[in-house]
Amino acid sequence: MKYAFIKAHASVYSVRRLCKVIGVHYSGYYAWQHCPESVRTMEDRRLLGHVKQSWLESGSVYGYRKVCDDLRELGESCGKHRIYRLMRQEKLRSQTGYHRRPRARGGMASVFAPNHLNRQFDVAEPNQVWVTDITYIRTHEGWLFLAAVIDLFSRQVIGWSMGPRMGRDLALNALLMAVWRRQPKQTVMVHSDQGSQFSSYDWQGFLKAHNLQQSMSRRGNCHDNAVAESFFQLLKRERIRRRVYATRDEARADVFDYIEMFYNVKRRHNHADRLSPVNYEKQYFERLASV
Repeated sequence: MKYAFIKAHASVYSVRRLCKVIGVHYSGYYAWQHCPESVRTMEDRRLLGHVKQSWLESGSVYGYRKVCDDLRELGESCGKHRIYRLMRQEKLRSQTGYHRRPRARGGMASVFAPNHLNRQFDVAEPNQVWVTDITYIRTHEGWLFLAAVIDLFSRQVIGWSMGPRMGRDLALNALLMAVWRRQPKQTVMVHSDQGSQFSSYDWQGFLKAHNLQQSMSRRGNCHDNAVAESFFQLLKRERIRRRVYATRDEARADVFDYIEMFYNVKRRHNHADRLSPVNYEKQYFERLASV
């Protein structure tokens, strides 16, 4: 800034006089004229290109920590504070959440299945515990309902189903996809809320036929199924609330893109050591193979 001021007034006053008044040496001014930008400034400008690319590829939802992880994967040597400064200068922000009213955390136990999970959301390996839930998406054509099944180990969405009605078939199709994809050899706990879809005879029969153990949250207690609720919150915050869907097919295609093209394979999770769910499981199986 001082050298720029000298350059702007050099036509009126001598350079040496201005340097003396401002308190800088004139040799520094001539060196700045030869190379106005420092090496760090040029490096910041180069890094900023990678920062913007990472931020845009995330759908404009990543904060500086996840962007820094992306750059380090590319082989860049940079600190998170430097990335924070660059993003702040360019007004690049993470997608923040929205406030929800606090609710009571009590609730009656289920008469169909006890709460075997009991909020133990950290598991040691894949296919130990799956959680499932249903949410709704607004379109101009009407509601589109989404059922999802998530593996607690990596937070990967391993089964999903979408439809115009929130019936038992919606939940069963999502669970069927999960069983077809994973083909578990041991008993898997499947945790859900007390919705009618998860207490139907068809649902319970499917669980018994595929060696799945049923677990249910307390009535009206979303915290007992916090991981599924957290996924839906991310989906709505990072994608759905930023779109307007004319038809159900348009919403279905966008949700598919979020789950299979971004969330599972790209989106970094703090729970998964800042890796995507797919990469986290891949790293786990590589460790097992090397033992």
